[in-house]
Amino acid sequence: MVNTGDTAWILTSAALVLLMTPGLALFYGGMVRAKSVLNMMMMSFGALALISVLWVLYGYSMAFGDDVGLGLLGNPGEFFGLNGLMEDTTSEEGGLPVMAFVGFQAVFAIITVALISGAIADRAKFGAWMVFAGVWATVVYFPVAHWVFAFDGDDVVGGWIANDLLALDFAGGTAVHINAGAAGLALAFVLGKRRGFGREAMRPHNLPLVMIGAGLLWFGWFGFNAGSALAANNTASVAWVNTLAATAAAVLGWLIVEKFRDGHSTSLGAASGVVAGLVAITPACNAVSPIGAIILGAIAGVLCALAVGLKYTLGYDDSLDVVGVHLVGGLWGTIAIGFLGSAASPAGVDGLFYGGGVDQLWRQVVGAVAVLAFSFILTLVIGIVIQKTMGFRITEEDEVAGIDNVVHAESGYDFASLGSSGSTAPLAGQARAEARSTEGSRA
Repeated sequence: MVNTGDTAWILTSAALVLLMTPGLALFYGGMVRAKSVLNMMMMSFGALALISVLWVLYGYSMAFGDDVGLGLLGNPGEFFGLNGLMEDTTSEEGGLPVMAFVGFQAVFAIITVALISGAIADRAKFGAWMVFAGVWATVVYFPVAHWVFAFDGDDVVGGWIANDLLALDFAGGTAVHINAGAAGLALAFVLGKRRGFGREAMRPHNLPLVMIGAGLLWFGWFGFNAGSALAANNTASVAWVNTLAATAAAVLGWLIVEKFRDGHSTSLGAASGVVAGLVAITPACNAVSPIGAIILGAIAGVLCALAVGLKYTLGYDDSLDVVGVHLVGGLWGTIAIGFLGSAASPAGVDGLFYGGGVDQLWRQVVGAVAVLAFSFILTLVIGIVIQKTMGFRITEEDEVAGIDNVVHAESGYDFASLGSSGSTAPLAGQARAEARSTEGSRA
């Protein structure tokens, strides 16, 4: 029998998580330069469109179909096209229509792919990005979602991390954030550095847009975390409060680091702290106490604020800090369960600091490292193949001209210099000519 209250909450949560992808588009869009804002936002919207279709066709079946062996992959054909799932039946979670669960999990797949785009801002061909998004979702995300989110049931065998390793990941620290962060790092290596990286200032062009995006992400994340309870119950309530507390603490942690390091606490730092805290609490929101959530969030804010500078030290161009925030934050949040987990929480597992020893800690580490390695290696292969075949990166000349004008024939802002026709093509041509002139003068 359908539980209408739970169903209403899950459908609402799915809508909240769907809103996170346009929120991410605003967040990322404000962080890039003005000549790249539309392309940055289009990468999120492109992922939303493509992954929605793939999820219906075979993604759900690969993630939640009966395991085909060793807990690695669901049967892609079992629910192809969501065949057989429209009947008025409830899921094993009890009282939820299966299609409510299908919709809720779909929006997780969408935003995971969209997150990766921040690592390659300003320089990726849109067509190549769309090819990558489809291939990556198929060979990386859908299998990892099976590992982490597919639990054994009466008539179905799920993934190895959830059922054999018994690592805890309530809402996607591994499957979403470590997965996307590792992929972002691999693509940053494949595409190389932006022109002028480390030499020219590449400041966000619209910080109010960044803060609006961060606000929408925080709002939607309550559906992401509390909705993962799959019911309107105590677990959802604990996850909701822990999400609030950890995120707030992460903002404070990030701002304190900025104040001591740079002398100023910035709006960009506050927005970034929001995302860092949300990422870190995602796997742990049902496993720690509210005090534990504050500690976890504060450390996440500090760690991520420090980690975003690694790209300059190590020489990779992670444009919008997908590695520094999502990979580092996801690793910390996942592993922190092994330290801060409390048996008083809905997850019912004590970590090292609560007398549970290292049993849960090693499980968390193995799960996190397995997803990181799998995602990084396969993404590197996919990216190299695309770069060698169709080309993944735009030319340096087009990068100087601006990817919005060159790739999309549009501009995010209607500057007076465009003239009465409103066409953006002349601007692109003029910028390319200036780029050639600049290269000639340097020579």
